[in-house]
Amino acid sequence: MAFKPLHDRVLVRRVESDEKTKGGLIIPDTAKEKPAEGEIVSVGEGARKDSGELIAPAVKAGDKVLFGKWSGTEVTLDGEELLIMKESDILGIIG
Repeated sequence: MAFKPLHDRVLVRRVESDEKTKGGLIIPDTAKEKPAEGEIVSVGEGARKDSGELIAPAVKAGDKVLFGKWSGTEVTLDGEELLIMKESDILGIIG
């Protein structure tokens, strides 16, 4: 993919949620919530301090992350739905 986010933004691919509940009930697509978990696809070079010094991002491509329910902007690149969000919208990295 030939897309690189600018500054402190990251490109995230949502991780698909389960089709069934623990009890075995199948959840239809219309009733599913969008997952707040994803994988980092691409990362910008980082934010800048007032002095102009670069602050390196804490995440890297391939990291699994949790983010807020309403975080980011949905975009479609190469037929794939992705999210562009600021690094500060990411709640944590899943180890």
